[in-house]
Amino acid sequence: MDISEETFIANLGIHIRQLREKRGLSQQDLADDCGIPRNQIGRIERAKINTGIKTLIRIANAFDIELTELLSFHSK
Repeated sequence: MDISEETFIANLGIHIRQLREKRGLSQQDLADDCGIPRNQIGRIERAKINTGIKTLIRIANAFDIELTELLSFHSK
């Protein structure tokens, strides 16, 4: 099954927001844990930017999950 880049980025943002909210974290909390600006977290969650692998690794580490788990979600 093919998935467009835009769909993947949008679904990744949704997944990150769901993980963050499930843990009771604000965007600022996650940003602090990742060492990146809060507005960057917001842009990732809203699929406004295509974030790099280094940032995704930081986010996965902040959630204490493997990168593969961060990237494992059902596309809608």
